[in-house]
Amino acid sequence: MIDAGASSVKKKKLQLVPVTLREANEFVANFHRHNKPTQGGRFAIGAIYGDALIGVAIVGRPVSAQLQDGLTAEVTRLCVSDDAPTNACSFLYGRSWRIWQQMGGERLVTYTLQSESGSSLRGAGWHIKGEVKPSNWDRKSRPREWQPIYGQLKFRWEKHDDLNKGEENG
Repeated sequence: MIDAGASSVKKKKLQLVPVTLREANEFVANFHRHNKPTQGGRFAIGAIYGDALIGVAIVGRPVSAQLQDGLTAEVTRLCVSDDAPTNACSFLYGRSWRIWQQMGGERLVTYTLQSESGSSLRGAGWHIKGEVKPSNWDRKSRPREWQPIYGQLKFRWEKHDDLNKGEENG
């Protein structure tokens, strides 16, 4: 005998949902291993698995003034819960890139601690473009609360607009 309800059971899959910066920052405050919430951003997205929000990404202007060219943005926070599927981070990095491209952006950057594997970024097609030495960004004109993460070596990862400028999209 076939269970009539079996056909209505949906397989769980990752799905993109819009979230506000406030909602994304609340998620970061609850689940991020080493970063605090952001002070702003251009947009935020969430990933749901079943009925639960299991991850968020916050994209904003680059922290480095040298990268603030109007076409570059930075994934300033990416955070998933402990029960997120293994591909959740790659899913959020990939969707952040697609959204930024749709907004006219050409480059997206983010940073990882050198102690982190970066496998989710590689899985989403990102590449290491540099090493960032520890620094204290606190200035009289721009005070910044010290966090232990500032004293650690990091990698800068980038995703570029791979389209050739002179060719038409088909």
